[in-house]
Amino acid sequence: MKEPIILFENKNLLVISKPSGLVVHSDGKTKEANLCDWLLEKYPNIKEVGEPGKTPQGEVIYRPGIVHRLDRETSGAMVVAKTQETFEYLKEQFKNREVHKTYHTFVWGLFKEMKGTVDRPIGRSKSDFRKWSAGRFARGEMREASTDYKVLGEVTLEKQNYKITPSFSLVECHPLTGRTHQIRVHMHFLHHPVVGDGLYAPNHPKALGFERCALHSRSIEFNDLGGGLIKIEAPYPEDFERAVGMFG
Repeated sequence: MKEPIILFENKNLLVISKPSGLVVHSDGKTKEANLCDWLLEKYPNIKEVGEPGKTPQGEVIYRPGIVHRLDRETSGAMVVAKTQETFEYLKEQFKNREVHKTYHTFVWGLFKEMKGTVDRPIGRSKSDFRKWSAGRFARGEMREASTDYKVLGEVTLEKQNYKITPSFSLVECHPLTGRTHQIRVHMHFLHHPVVGDGLYAPNHPKALGFERCALHSRSIEFNDLGGGLIKIEAPYPEDFERAVGMFG
């Protein structure tokens, strides 16, 4: 297992950079290594911090200090609580949308508008139970979802083996809500799916050297229990560094 990197730590919490490929916690069905295993090894005293889950058989799944999650393939900044009091304090900030999260992503195509807001509710996809949708054909409860975005760079490569024009944008996203797959869904809605996203862009080839969904939690900003403002930036992993270099 590729281990997380500790970016910041105090008595209340820690901020880590999660590597791509590492799932946050067990679903009770598989035995693969996960972030919670690593946390329990490093910080056994936080075992019961947070809100544990249960398997279908009723067994407890500990989620030590997990206040929020990142998708398996998403890398970058995550905050973890070390005490129950801190967990509740952070959870309230997430609920009240007082935590500011910044993501960087590479997407297909060039934007007409260099910045904007996608304000589209998200529901379940009719075509695939694994997917969510911001389109009119979504089903079930439609939950409010809003994402600010800003284009940081653009590049058009030689056609090479691509069947479509290989133009890409590096985009900064600020999710104002915290829906599952929100950035991936909203970029797909704009017809600019995330590079390497096998779920929402299965017909697009691999590009820019990515073997995974090109999404990185670049920074997170919140208030500590003591009242101080904490903002931590997660360095780019190697695949992001290489891709950024293509943008001049």
